[in-house]
Amino acid sequence: MINTSLALTYLYLLIYILLSSGVILYNKWVLSPKYFNFPFPITLTMVHMGFSGVVAFFLVRVFKVVAPVKMTFEIYATCVIPISAFFASSLWFGNTAYLHISVAFIQMLKALMPVATFLMAVVCGTDKLRCDVFLNMLLVSVGVVVSSYGEIHFNIIGTLYQVTGIFAEALRLVLTQVLLQKKGLTLNPITSLYYIAPCSFMFLFIPWYMLEQPHMDISRIQFNFWIFFSNALCALALNFSIFLVIGRTGAVTIRVAGVLKDWILIALSTVIFPESAITGLNIIGYAIALVGVVMYNYLKVKDVRATQPASPERITDRVTKDWKFEKKSSDIYVPNDDVKTGGGGGSNSASEMIVDEEAPLITSSRLSHIGRTQVNTHPA
Repeated sequence: MINTSLALTYLYLLIYILLSSGVILYNKWVLSPKYFNFPFPITLTMVHMGFSGVVAFFLVRVFKVVAPVKMTFEIYATCVIPISAFFASSLWFGNTAYLHISVAFIQMLKALMPVATFLMAVVCGTDKLRCDVFLNMLLVSVGVVVSSYGEIHFNIIGTLYQVTGIFAEALRLVLTQVLLQKKGLTLNPITSLYYIAPCSFMFLFIPWYMLEQPHMDISRIQFNFWIFFSNALCALALNFSIFLVIGRTGAVTIRVAGVLKDWILIALSTVIFPESAITGLNIIGYAIALVGVVMYNYLKVKDVRATQPASPERITDRVTKDWKFEKKSSDIYVPNDDVKTGGGGGSNSASEMIVDEEAPLITSSRLSHIGRTQVNTHPA
């Protein structure tokens, strides 16, 4: 008999993979001069942020689905603003790369993200260096390098944009953990959009005004309301799906799922976009990366079996309390002794804490702890 919790975890992973793949292919189609021909990546990103911010505003202020937290100026200035800046930068550079390189090559480069996250966490002291995980990440990196070497349409500008976006994302992850978690701030996905999306929009406005606005000829721009609306809606749904996934899995686990998603994307992109040709060396390199993924999953299962599961009753209570997004949620969350000990004897290591940082928006320490406890019993 299939366990309901495990089946739900895999369902969330499937939804995340489908939405993520759809958003990437959709963005490429909109931005590419060969298709919809809207070569303004900053503008498209601002549409996403503006739409998400408006939706969050109505949910918080008008429909009062959740209550806004008591955000102080000090927390906003030292946490929300820098995190939003790097979040906006990662989206800007990542979307700009679609103008220069193929979807397939972009996904090969993105496979380095778990490696960058792990290394940045170790360098900044938010995670501990493990030889076995490091070797697996190194194997994944070697596979990506081999795949990149076999790229037919290599473009240095697009590659630099994508790599810069990866570094911006890695810095955002570390900043989120260092600045936000230590303050114990708890935000659900709706309040995260409420605070992060408008701030990211304002950061994007500066490069948009300098780089894209002077080149925008309104008479020549194709504007289809339903295309931009559906594109922004998919991006919004992706934010929520990632939140659901990281609540039930670990940080590196979702990145590993992302690598598997890249295989699907590479195959689809060659069909949808014929210019995204792949070579035998690309396939060999990605096969090497997949070996590293499988080895990591094996180590993950061993870690899970060695971890003492927490009490099911307490897990249920916390899931019920946190996942309903109730209006009386805590503004500032201070972990108690139970959480510090993992709820049932497990340790709260830095590698586990980084589970919060993989979402594009802020998530809570408390919710991440629930996800870790569940995955200890049912690994994804």
